[in-house]
Amino acid sequence: MGEKIIDRDLIQIQEQSAMNAITIDCVIFGFDNGILEVLLVQHAEGISKGRWGLPGGWIKKKESTDDAAHRLLAELTGMDNIYLEQLKAFGEPDRFPLRRVITIGYYALVKREDYNIKAGFTASDAKWYKINEIPDLIYDHNEILAYSIKNLRNRVRQAPLGFNLLPEKFTLLQLMQLYEEILGIEMDKSNFRRKILHMKLLVPLDEKQQDVSHRAAQLYKFDPEIYEKLTQKGFNFEF
Repeated sequence: MGEKIIDRDLIQIQEQSAMNAITIDCVIFGFDNGILEVLLVQHAEGISKGRWGLPGGWIKKKESTDDAAHRLLAELTGMDNIYLEQLKAFGEPDRFPLRRVITIGYYALVKREDYNIKAGFTASDAKWYKINEIPDLIYDHNEILAYSIKNLRNRVRQAPLGFNLLPEKFTLLQLMQLYEEILGIEMDKSNFRRKILHMKLLVPLDEKQQDVSHRAAQLYKFDPEIYEKLTQKGFNFEF
């Protein structure tokens, strides 16, 4: 990637109008070719220059935390119009090396193919990392990511989250691989098929995979009405 030109005057103005003890950090999960991934950015300046971390930054004094999360994500990665959920505040006294700073964590599940990632502002690079290949991140970002994965594992047992990560049409194998990646376990295909079809959550399509070297599998999609009901009331999907 070519050398980035950073508008230092703009950065200084933003810092002057920012809350100097509270930040935002976003954990963005994606799913690609059966692999769960997270979006990371490489810092272009400051004490963390050259290192990787979660997309985030300072909150302006006149914006909400939700607005700050969306703004920072768009500035650093080009991702916009994403549904973000707040995780919690992370406030260990020594989490930031220069002074006391509390960060508010957000997370989201996105379809990778819906977004063209492009590093911007104070990020020199932005790319997806496999969950099992995460580098040593800045500050406490490895801990924030670990907490996010734990939260995701709890939620996936209580709500049908696959809609947010899978393409509109998918196979049962793709859905099973998603659960395996999130939960970190290996599943029995026939048992998974029986349980997921029993929920009536999926609509079988009169279509099969295209351009595959193996036997083409049937495609499914989520039933939006059932999906909405299960999302609102929750369900218990024990494997």
